[in-house]
Amino acid sequence: MKQSYIFPTQDDGIRLFKRQLQGEVIMLNLLRLREIADYSKCPKFAPELPISGREALQLYIDQTLPFLKESGGDILLVAQAESFFIGPSDEQWDIVMLVKQTSIQSFLSFAENKACMNANFHRTAAILDARLLPMQAITDQLSH
Repeated sequence: MKQSYIFPTQDDGIRLFKRQLQGEVIMLNLLRLREIADYSKCPKFAPELPISGREALQLYIDQTLPFLKESGGDILLVAQAESFFIGPSDEQWDIVMLVKQTSIQSFLSFAENKACMNANFHRTAAILDARLLPMQAITDQLSH
C-alpha cells in the first residue's frame, strides 16, 4: 500500500518556513476520502450512525470555516474531482479545494486555533490521503 499523508511532519513545517512566503497564500488541497468515515481513533466523536467520508469532511468544514474567516481566510473553491487528464492514471482525488489566506502566519494561526484542532477528528475520519500545496501568485504574470 502506498504511503498516505494526512498531517504535515516537522520537516514539512521547516520547508514551509524556509520558503519565507510573503503576502497572500493560496492552498491547493487534493483529498482522497474514505467511503465510510473512520472514527476508530476518536470514537467519542463518532456520529450515532456511520457517515461517509464526504459527510465527515463537511462536518470539519462547517466547524472550522468561521475560524478560517476570522483569521482572514476563505474557501475559494470546493470541487469534485476524479482521475487526471494529464498525470498518473492510477492516481485519483475526490475533492479539490482552494483556500485563500492573507499570509502564511494567518494560515498557521488558523491551523493552531484550539477550536479548529478540536474539529480535526472529522478531518482524520474523512480523509484517506491528502496533498497540500501552498502557492503564491506570480507577480510578473506569465499569462500575458
